[in-house]
Amino acid sequence: ATEDRLIAAVDLLAGDCDVIMISDYAKGALTDRVLASIMAAGQRAGVPIVVDPKRNDWSAYRGASIITPNRKELQLATHAVCGSDAECGLASDIAIATTGAAILLTRSEHGMSLFRQDAAPVHLAAKAREVFDVSGAGDTVAAAVALGVASGLSPETAMQVANVAAGIVVAKRGTATATPAELLAEIGAGRSGLGGAPGALPLAEAQRLRETWGREGLSVGFTNGCFDILHAGHISLLRQAAAACDRLIVALNTDASVRVLKGPERPVQAEDVRAAVMAAVKGVDAVILFGEATPLEAIAALQPDVLIKGADYSEDQIVGADIVRSRGGRIVRATLVDGQSTTKVIEKSRRPASS
Repeated sequence: ATEDRLIAAVDLLAGDCDVIMISDYAKGALTDRVLASIMAAGQRAGVPIVVDPKRNDWSAYRGASIITPNRKELQLATHAVCGSDAECGLASDIAIATTGAAILLTRSEHGMSLFRQDAAPVHLAAKAREVFDVSGAGDTVAAAVALGVASGLSPETAMQVANVAAGIVVAKRGTATATPAELLAEIGAGRSGLGGAPGALPLAEAQRLRETWGREGLSVGFTNGCFDILHAGHISLLRQAAAACDRLIVALNTDASVRVLKGPERPVQAEDVRAAVMAAVKGVDAVILFGEATPLEAIAALQPDVLIKGADYSEDQIVGADIVRSRGGRIVRATLVDGQSTTKVIEKSRRPASS
């Protein structure tokens, strides 16, 4: 009776889906008959099918579009060693012959590999900056691949999104998820390999990201500035800021606000360029733009736990310090690097070179 209900539900809903996701935990629900019906329904509807496998006999997965095993699952299904790239490729060839599906193999610290019939393999390095817990990483990969395929992404691009999502999840403690805001921040920071236009997040996305970090018990830091031409002083400040918190948000002045502060010849670099450069700096987790005279509105919206500014400002001069202190947060006055300023860099670049 349960089989019949599952099959009827799939037959009814398959035509309205953009993807069918099968998470096979080998608990008895996905029998051979149910799997055969799902594959047939997907083929009739022209809907791609993504499988996160568990069983050792993969013949039941014939008709799937992509299968997302880890190395152990692939080895058990193919009886082939799966260590090096070449070994994983041979094991995947066996799986492809059995199922006709592309094999997106997760390889722990070695990242991911995509194997397809009549196509060169694609390998991606792991994206996690730090690993706390691998629980749920496989589920995350399968879900992200399914989402990518449903959105019309190529298998290669879907794998890149899944790699980013997995890197986010394993950097958290316990079974966790990757939120849309976290994915956008990581992709925007240029760490994903997805190309596009890295740079600033909308304030609303940064707020969602900050809320996620807060729920996870992570301290969130905030600093701001024009950051027109990055120099050693900026890098020192950013390193001190990153060391003072778990996640760092940097707010950049828009071009218009830089002109108000610095004069009509500034900024030297446009805001999209400055945002892209800042997002690529190690330790920076999100970048936003603000066009107001001060970042007070952004600080009020983001409610950081730590506010970082250069030591040339007293605490009373630091905009937003009262907001941060009122909720038990800290103010960090970063040590300055002598002789470093954007103005000096610009002046030096305009001097004729000495003969």
